[in-house]
Formats: sequence, structure tokens, C-alpha cells
Amino acid sequence: MLDLVTVILAAGKGTRMKSKLPKVLHKAAGKPMLQHVLDAAKNAGARRNIVVVGFGGDQVREAMGEQAEFVVQTEQLGTGHAVRQAEPLLKDEKGTVVVLCGDTPLVTSELIAALYEGHKAAGAKATVLTAIMPDATGYGRIIRTPEGEVARIVEQKDASEEELKVREVNSGIYCFECQELFAALAKVGCENAQAEYYLPDVLGILREQGEKIWAVAAEDYEATLGINSRVQLAGAEKILRRRKNIELMDKGVTLMDPDSTFVDADVEVGADTVIYPFTWLEGSTVVGENCQLGPNSRFSDAKIGDGVCAQFTYGHECTIDSGVIMGPYVHIRPNSHIFNDVKIGNFVEVKNSNVGQGTKLPHLQYIGDSDIGTGVNLGCGTVTVNYDGKLKHRTSIGSNAFVGCNTSLVAPVSVGEGAYIGAGSVITKDVPAGSLAIGRAHQKNIDGWVDKRK
Repeated sequence: MLDLVTVILAAGKGTRMKSKLPKVLHKAAGKPMLQHVLDAAKNAGARRNIVVVGFGGDQVREAMGEQAEFVVQTEQLGTGHAVRQAEPLLKDEKGTVVVLCGDTPLVTSELIAALYEGHKAAGAKATVLTAIMPDATGYGRIIRTPEGEVARIVEQKDASEEELKVREVNSGIYCFECQELFAALAKVGCENAQAEYYLPDVLGILREQGEKIWAVAAEDYEATLGINSRVQLAGAEKILRRRKNIELMDKGVTLMDPDSTFVDADVEVGADTVIYPFTWLEGSTVVGENCQLGPNSRFSDAKIGDGVCAQFTYGHECTIDSGVIMGPYVHIRPNSHIFNDVKIGNFVEVKNSNVGQGTKLPHLQYIGDSDIGTGVNLGCGTVTVNYDGKLKHRTSIGSNAFVGCNTSLVAPVSVGEGAYIGAGSVITKDVPAGSLAIGRAHQKNIDGWVDKRK
């Protein structure tokens, strides 16, 4: 278990995002950028996470809940000033602090652990996470000593022609020994063009004191990328989804076309499931084994059992048990539970309902606020009339009932077990078990009407 705490910088507005939402709350692969960073820190073994908030701080607190401790940077006066806001919470800490950025959703727990372990192995007081960039333009260059220590970080505008050839750059992520960090921060000044307190200045102060400053290079530079615009956010989204798709395929999931399959970071999918193109799996969705999902299907926060087949289907905040066949053009709305072996055909909507095992909803139905037993057959065009203009009411259909085509069940109403309802009925009263209900006007034929009309 790693012995570390983190300070996560999340106070910036992110003006290039052109948004009223704090930058760190913009989502990538289904969750806020800051959530990705917190998850990586937690999985790396951090025992405390302190988030420095500023712009939209209340929104950030509400979104993250009790996952972290929070401090406020009322004025954005630089990264060094931001870290100092956490000093009152860390005054008694004797261990290691990892400083992370809330806008780096691609950072991984493995990378944080590698930074910490490299820092400890080197016996350094400060370690910077670096990246070897294909194009280092705009980044601060890492200048090392022959022994591999960090001699200095040179910004692009200040670099010599030889220094500009260096492709190892500062990622903005650091590891410090806690007490040495805050002692050095107290000495950081703001004599610069921006009048800000810069965290990298701590490295120079510690080096002047004879302390060892180390660097750990990330194996994959993409994991260090920060997000400052929606274009960069889209790039991060693509990388996260590519990672997720590879993870799923490595676990035995078939993606017929990974480039047109969109799976959020926290989704779980069982082995031997096949996902067809243009399928979205979002939020906390869990999919069982041996399913066939898609094409053109979307599931958000859904729980799906084994052996489910769904094409052209949208399901959200619902539970779909094993052996269910759905589609095309099915909508399963929140608080719906579709039990085992249900068959749902084309153009069916189910809302806030329980549909029992083996029941069939073949086509053209609206089932709202209903409790349907096992082995029920609902004819084409069956509608539960659940809304009276003010309140929603429930419909109950007992097991093995048969409902004829084009039936309207006007709730609140109950259909007993094994009951039959004639086609074209409007049912306004309870139907006893084993009964036949017919609720329609008597047919009247008018002879010669057509000729008279002409």
C-alpha cells in the first residue's frame, strides 16, 4: 500500500472551454475530468485527497461529494499559491504529497504509483513527472544533470537553440516530501510577468538547498495531457474510449467495429458478449455474458443479464434480466424491470413497470406504471392509460392473461390471472381471474349508406 496523499488543483475557470461549467466538471467517457483523477488517485492507494477549488467551487463540491477534502483558492494567483491553500490540512503530515491536476483525465493509477515509487527509490525531496513529447512546442523543457537529476525546467521562450531540441517536458504533476514542500513554498515569490506564485519554483529552491530533485518519465505521454479546450476534450474522449474498448476485448468481449462503439469508463461487460456498431453503453451500465447488443442501441445506467439480445433499443435506469429479446425500436424507461425470457417486439415503450418472466409484448404497445405477471401475451396496440390529467395510476395484469389487440386498459385497473380480453376493448373495470372481458360498442351496419352518400 502506497503511503501518499494528493493535492488536486481544480480552481481554474478554463476560459478556453467557453462554458459556465467549471472546467474539471466537463465529462470525458461518461464522467467529469476531476472524477477520473480522483479515481486514479484512489486506485493508486492515496489515503487522502485534497481538492483545491475556486471558480464554481460549490458545483465541484456537490459533484464530488465526500470523496475528497476541499480547500478554496479565492484568487487564482498561480499553482504555488493553489497548493499553499492545502497547508492547514497538511501541517501534521510527514509523508509524501503528490500534486495532480484536475484537468488531466488520462492520468492512470499506474502512472501515479510509478511516480511515487520512482521518487522514493531516488531518495528525492521533489520529483517531477515528465513526458517525451513528439512535439514539445509550448512546454517547459526538462534539463537534467549527467547523473539524471533535474537541473532546471526551461520555458520555451527562455530556452536556447540546444535546449529547444529536448523533447522531455514538464507534465505539471509532482511528488514532494510534505514538510519540505511547504517550507519551500513560503520562499516562492511572484516577481514575474503574471505576478503569480509558480509551483515549479519550489524545485529550484530545494536544489539550491542541496536537495535531490528527480524526474520520472511517463511511458505514454498521452497519460499526462491536460485539457484546456473542447477540441482537446474530444481528443481525450477518444483516447479513453480506445483504452476501454481494448480492455473489454482483452476480457473476451467482441466489438465488431471498435471505432463505432462507445463505452463509458465505468461500464462492465461480460465475456462472449457481442457489441454491434453504433452502440453506446453509458454511466454505471453492467452487461452480462453472451449478449448481443446493437446495432444502434443505447443503454445508460442499466443492468443487463446474460444472453440478452437488443437491437435499435434505448434503455436507461432500468433492469433487464437474462434471456430477454428486444427490438427493433424499443424504449425501456427508468424504474422498469424486465424479467427473464421476456420478448419485446418493435415499437414498444415500457415505463416504470415490472414485466414478468416469459411475457410477450410483440409490437406497438405503451406499458406505463404497470405490474405484469408471468406468461402474459399482450396483443398488438395494447395501451395502458395511466394518466388522468393530474395523477398517474397503475395497471395490474395477472399471470397467463391474454389481452387482445388494440385494447386500452384505463388505470387504475386490475386483470386477474388467466383472464382474456377481447380485441378492441376499453377496460375500465377490474377483470376477475379466468374471465373474458369485452368492452366495446356493439357493431351496427347501415345498409345502402354508401350509395346514399354518393
